[in-house]
Amino acid sequence: MKLGYACINMSMPSKFKSCRLKTVEEQGLGKVKEIAVHNLAEVIRVLEWDIAHDIYFFRMSSDLIPFASHPIMTWEWQRDADILALTAEISRLRELHDMRLSMHPGQYTIINSPREDVVEKAIAELTYHQQLLDLVGGTDMILHIGGAYGDKKSASERFIQAYNGLSEDIQRLLRLENDDKTYTAMDVLGIAKATGATVCFDIHHHICNHEPDADVTQIVTDVFKTWKTTPKMHISSGKTGPTDRSHHDLIHETDFQYLMGLLAGRDADIMFEAKQKERSVLTLRETLKW
Repeated sequence: MKLGYACINMSMPSKFKSCRLKTVEEQGLGKVKEIAVHNLAEVIRVLEWDIAHDIYFFRMSSDLIPFASHPIMTWEWQRDADILALTAEISRLRELHDMRLSMHPGQYTIINSPREDVVEKAIAELTYHQQLLDLVGGTDMILHIGGAYGDKKSASERFIQAYNGLSEDIQRLLRLENDDKTYTAMDVLGIAKATGATVCFDIHHHICNHEPDADVTQIVTDVFKTWKTTPKMHISSGKTGPTDRSHHDLIHETDFQYLMGLLAGRDADIMFEAKQKERSVLTLRETLKW
């Protein structure tokens, strides 16, 4: 079992860069390359820190290559020699230390929108994530189902149609996650059954959003059936209580042990979604003497 964290390291600390569209318009795509090279080098620094602290699961930021899916992007970053050298080093570290790398496209990556332009932008964003993950040997790209738009059944059907139209390369990496407001784990499992997709189970989202008759033990068993490799799951603790959607700084031991009980000895890699990032992993490991 690998325990991981997302995007930034607070102990180093990591220092990723971004820029505004206006900056790109004024300074050109050379500025984008400068930032991308810095960010990928920073990923290498983070992974080296993780390896030194026995953390072998990391979610890379979606913003490593600024404006990668934007129409302004004419630089073929995925063929640039400097980018390929950096992603090759990331892949080398991943392979050498049996690390797991994932990404999580942002909240505006919505393929079940009734607006065609929104779906097109979402697919462009998924394509960028797929290309970067393939370069570094990443295994997981997490996606929420999206909005209900007043009719969750129709919105689910639109998602299924859009999913089936995605490239095989995107589908190979895509994992569908239950959310804390709209699509429950049972909803997502139904969509997965219709598409053949893989499900990433978020235990905190399930606590916040589930059907009254939901059998979480059966849900976890059904989630495992969607995976061909070691499943990836998410955990967070509510800031003020179990159903608080806001994340706590750390992962409570009781929440972690609850998830372990649901796993019932089955192997899964767990992504910690806590504000204290890597510190939440180290703190819980110290508490449990792992």
